[in-house]
Amino acid sequence: MSLGISSTLTEVLARSAGVDIASPLQIRAIGGGSINATYHITTSSNRQWFCKINDAGRFPDLFVLERQGLALLEATNAIRVPRVIACENIDQDQVLVLEWIGEGLRTNVFWQRFGEQLAALHRITAPSFGLEHQNYMGALPQSNTRSPDWVDFFIHQRLQPQISLAIGKGLLDHRDLQQFQRLYKALDNIFPKEPPALLHGDLWSGNFLCDEHNHPVLIDPAVYYGHRSVDLAMTTLFGGFERPFYEAYAHHYPFPENHREQWEICNLYPLLIHLNLFGQSYRGNILHTIQRF
Repeated sequence: MSLGISSTLTEVLARSAGVDIASPLQIRAIGGGSINATYHITTSSNRQWFCKINDAGRFPDLFVLERQGLALLEATNAIRVPRVIACENIDQDQVLVLEWIGEGLRTNVFWQRFGEQLAALHRITAPSFGLEHQNYMGALPQSNTRSPDWVDFFIHQRLQPQISLAIGKGLLDHRDLQQFQRLYKALDNIFPKEPPALLHGDLWSGNFLCDEHNHPVLIDPAVYYGHRSVDLAMTTLFGGFERPFYEAYAHHYPFPENHREQWEICNLYPLLIHLNLFGQSYRGNILHTIQRF
């Protein structure tokens, strides 16, 4: 962290959190961010914040859109999100400061509470799938143009943009596209009509916390109104959550009988994202799924 950024963060926190401008900040770089520089900020009186910094030109409005997503989730009162302390552009950087969440124990009670609260979030609906603005999924722009139909939205706003990008990069070819087109014809039978659900949108194991009171906290959202299987599918993508989470969710919002099929299909989207960001190692999983269906 440069002296200039440290000074600027002091000014930001003086405006937004009442920090003494003369009080030095302890700023410690921490890991976990795939595209952002991330920091733990502490004052001499032990006030603490979490800070992200990124290039304002490379990812325009990345943190403004994250702030909007957090606000949408917070307004539901279904599940906790960190409070936004500041969201500003500073020279060539964009800066997001959030409350610091102390880590608690991920007990069975935590997992049950998480499943119940996610089910409550998914009960919040809208007239159509999508959102009134675009946002990001990781480092890639995410289109949320609204549609009254989930399958139409999933094909045109989720799969096709990523497939086109992958073909342009030479990561998929036109034979793969033809397999996707055959898959599209099966989707209406795989996804019976359900109301749009408010989604976190990127719910893998790195995008939630357990606070000091063993309550779940959602971070790094890619929100929109979609099919609830999108969130549930992503929980399984890198190892899965604990059994009490799924049991509690299903108690409050039962899974459809073919939910495992739905989850496999929904995970094509994050797998395509990973293909486009990280390369060929994800191609095999994608082709295995589309060939199965």
